[in-house]
Amino acid sequence: MVIKTFEYTVLKDSLSKIENFEKKKFSIDVAEKALYAVYRAVTTANINHSEFISSTKTKSEVRGGGRKPWKQKGTGNARAGSKRSPLWRGGGITFGPKPRIVIKKINKKEKQLALRTILYNKHKQFTVFDKLELDKPKTVEFLNFIELKKDNEKVLIISSKPNKNLQFSLRNLKNFQYILANQLNVNELTKANKIILDENSFDIIKETYCNGNK
Repeated sequence: MVIKTFEYTVLKDSLSKIENFEKKKFSIDVAEKALYAVYRAVTTANINHSEFISSTKTKSEVRGGGRKPWKQKGTGNARAGSKRSPLWRGGGITFGPKPRIVIKKINKKEKQLALRTILYNKHKQFTVFDKLELDKPKTVEFLNFIELKKDNEKVLIISSKPNKNLQFSLRNLKNFQYILANQLNVNELTKANKIILDENSFDIIKETYCNGNK
């Protein structure tokens, strides 16, 4: 692991004047071989969120076919015991898929390392506000606050504490995702083209994903 530092600018709102910008620094441990750590975390998350629900019927589950189609000898046909045989059309399926639960494990420290690495690699896409608060759940007010028009970019909103007004304001926006700073996941971070968060989220991230070391 290596410690890397990046600068970020704290805004009061999107219309803040340049001279009122406040620049701060944030240091975080990241992986030297970032590609491998992130790959492991992403593939694990994808598998654990997948649903394997495909199901086919075996010979014993197919309806009908209880009677022997023809007698064993004397017909010239091959021996057949049931129409439910996988060899027959409409019969059971051999080695077909069945619903199953697949769980792939990853070490907690490795997952935290991947999250920190993604955060550092995405730091140029950060927009940091001192607070993300709305008086009422209003989508138009939220878009005006961050001065962002609806487009095809995927935007991740990270909040340091639960905020219902903020959550309700963006739930109708197709490409917006809301998440708490202590509940980050690799899928949402990697998909995001733009990340908007409040300044206190950095403290939560440090406490949650850096083992409390500041």
